[in-house]
This record gives sequence, C-alpha cells and structure tokens, in this order.
Amino acid sequence: MTLTEARSILHTLRPAIEDFVAVRADLAELEADLATRGTSPLGALADAKALQARLHSELERFGASGAEIKGYAPLLFDFPGDLDGMPVLWCWLEGDADIDWYHRVDAGFAGRRLVRP
Repeated sequence: MTLTEARSILHTLRPAIEDFVAVRADLAELEADLATRGTSPLGALADAKALQARLHSELERFGASGAEIKGYAPLLFDFPGDLDGMPVLWCWLEGDADIDWYHRVDAGFAGRRLVRP
C-alpha cells in the first residue's frame, strides 16, 4: 500500500485507537487494584475479563484494516508498503501524530527512518 493509503487507514482508526488506549488504562488500573486490594471502583474480575475481550476484539479490528500489530502498550502498527520499488513497512507508534516513519521489512523497528517529503 502507499503511504497515503496507510495514513488514510490510520486516520479512520483514530477514534478506535483513542478508545483502545482509554480501555487499556482502565484495565491496567482494575488489574492493579484487584491484585493489591482485592477490590476496585472499576469493577471486579468479570469486568477485567470483559475489558480484555474488548481489547482483543479491537486488536483484531486493527489487524483487519491492513495494519500489522507489533505492539500493544504502546500500540505499534506497521503497514506493508513499497518505497521506490523496495518493500517497506510504514511504521506508526502510539503518540505519533501521523505515519512519518518507515523501515525495511528485514530491518525492524531499529531500522526506522523518517519519510522524506
């Protein structure tokens, strides 16, 4: 896919990504409360299981969009693409405003490079 297509998919996913991050934080707090105090204002074990299922479902949705999920916390997406005839992965990390990075398929995250205008 082109960089423009990857950016369009990311833009479409933005509301779901924001929701995912909030649910992930709720789950982390709920699990910490349950582990340390046995109770939480966010719910009980059944609520934690429901949040886990919700996050799993969202990850599947992200994957179905064409994103390869490389990380959960923080979210890290790669979108398969092509740059001047070379296979690359358009790389987005939670907190990035847009897809401004890519790396060769065989280089991984450590090989990230800025997209040149």
